[in-house]
Amino acid sequence: MKIATLFLAFGLLSAGFVCTPSAARRAAWAYRYDYAAPHRPQFHFSPQRMWMNDPNGMVYFRGEYHLFYQFHPDGLTWGPMHWGHAVSRDLVHWRHLPVALRPDSLGMIFSGSAVADEANTSGFGQPGKVPLVAIFTQHDMSGEKAGRIDFQQQSIAYSLDEGRTWTMYAGNSVVPNPGIRDFRDPKVLWHAPSRHWVMVLAAADRVRFYRSPDLKKWAFTGEFGAADGAHGGVWECPDLFEMPVGGTGQKRWVLLVSINPGAANGGSGTQYFIGDFDGKNFRNSNPPSQTLWLDAGRDNYAGVTWSGAPGGRRLFIGWMSNWDYAQEVPTAPWRSAMTVPRELELRQLPAGLRVCSEPVAELGALRKDAAPIAAQTVENQWLLPERDTGALREIVLE
Repeated sequence: MKIATLFLAFGLLSAGFVCTPSAARRAAWAYRYDYAAPHRPQFHFSPQRMWMNDPNGMVYFRGEYHLFYQFHPDGLTWGPMHWGHAVSRDLVHWRHLPVALRPDSLGMIFSGSAVADEANTSGFGQPGKVPLVAIFTQHDMSGEKAGRIDFQQQSIAYSLDEGRTWTMYAGNSVVPNPGIRDFRDPKVLWHAPSRHWVMVLAAADRVRFYRSPDLKKWAFTGEFGAADGAHGGVWECPDLFEMPVGGTGQKRWVLLVSINPGAANGGSGTQYFIGDFDGKNFRNSNPPSQTLWLDAGRDNYAGVTWSGAPGGRRLFIGWMSNWDYAQEVPTAPWRSAMTVPRELELRQLPAGLRVCSEPVAELGALRKDAAPIAAQTVENQWLLPERDTGALREIVLE
């Protein structure tokens, strides 16, 4: 096999995640964000310190991409969940912000989503202040330990200062548990034809749909998935959105569902379904027995897309780990990272409609030193030449 390769290598701090000095002084953090630490990703998002898992609350608002995430601020393994928080203007450089949501009397803060309530349907807004509303699962650990099955319910909080501070809604929870042990990870979207907010929620081995006029009062409308797709584990972290089919002028709805265990290559992974959604129920266009996987890798889980991304783009990020080994990765003083942001597209392929993804174009800003290599004849394997000029971002092969 003859190949020609092109390396693109980058300086160690090319995608630096920034914390403002004043915030650092106020928090008196004991850890520095050390890019020279063993295994620290150079252009994948990682927390400054301690444990991170699922991306949460992803919303674009007034020029900023908000990335919240499952965060245990007191340990390097999973623990009482909070929402960590970072923002970016380019999906490449991130600024860390203080913890956004903390456990309260209703429980820990599990995964969820966030929306900009531009029309103030919730009533949380004030003159000149659009509310950001976060929708998330609260997990009552004492209830779980007591043997109950209704220990997960859905709550909301709102922010009037572009996500910097949050107020818990006094009327929580907004979706009580109907008697389902795994009842979590709400993703909310505005459904324009019905003029309602829609929530898709993981419920054991399927998803449930709810709708609301104001993000506070929710009504159950239907469920999907009892006989569709993969069922080797619990369904989690759903996402629902409409996408154009490239080059056709048509649109279809896509439902993402993470599953653990039972993924294509073991442990954690993300499947998806393509079909129609009428504001109340989803109908799968493919045979129920067919399982479509977002990718075949082992390190992309619980991924969802940004609400309100500019230009109608469908932008995705996932947790770059797998529950088979996530808590054993040998890093300190942090553990876990996110995938690079991807742009999703729906394309007609010979096998049918498929969700395709590519790293976002913004990552091209990291391109620095190119190192071309002459054409080679390769038999079996060929070791790439070593380079010590920084992190390697991209290999182009022909």
